[in-house]
Amino acid sequence: MLYPAFIKLKGRRCLVVGGGKVAARKVKMLLACGAKVRVVSPEAVEEIAALAAAGEIDWVRRGFTAGDTAGAFLVVSATDNREVNGRVAQECAAGNILLNVVDQPEFCNFFVPAVIRRGELTVAVSTGGKSPLLARRLREKLEKIFPPAYGEFLEYLGWLRREIISQHPDAKEDFFAALIGPEVLSALERDDIAQARELVKGVYDRYRSQPPDGAR
Repeated sequence: MLYPAFIKLKGRRCLVVGGGKVAARKVKMLLACGAKVRVVSPEAVEEIAALAAAGEIDWVRRGFTAGDTAGAFLVVSATDNREVNGRVAQECAAGNILLNVVDQPEFCNFFVPAVIRRGELTVAVSTGGKSPLLARRLREKLEKIFPPAYGEFLEYLGWLRREIISQHPDAKEDFFAALIGPEVLSALERDDIAQARELVKGVYDRYRSQPPDGAR
């Protein structure tokens, strides 16, 4: 069994070995998470070259050599060379470094799931490296279940929760559960954020007019 987790990478040094299209996708994902990215590859696609030219990443223009993983918190090896991937894996194992090797799960000590992002809402699907294609197909289905409204609505809920706690510090958890009833979820599935907010506001207004005894 794998332990599911979300990792904070802001300010962390991350290494990507390889310079192809897959490597470029990994680089962009790491940058989006605030990581400090170094790419090691003798050649690279235009996306990587442009990021290096803009100073957003460090590109070391040569093949992987011993010691390249030193100081890295996380490594992604995105080459099609099994021998290179094996050497990367050996170094990461010796240094207790997180490693994902694209399409070679036997070298990995973590797997990158198929992800849906709706603002701060993240839904991840992993098959433990057994079938990335199945994970992608499931992600496609989930994208229809979680339309973009979820991201904006989550921001509203976060603001509302802070307001409620500041004004009603004794508010019970069952009240927060009541905020998100089946009608709210149905509205979100229709991408109708206005209706979802109106429903939540109605619950809150009723609560404010008649709060439980413990929350007065």
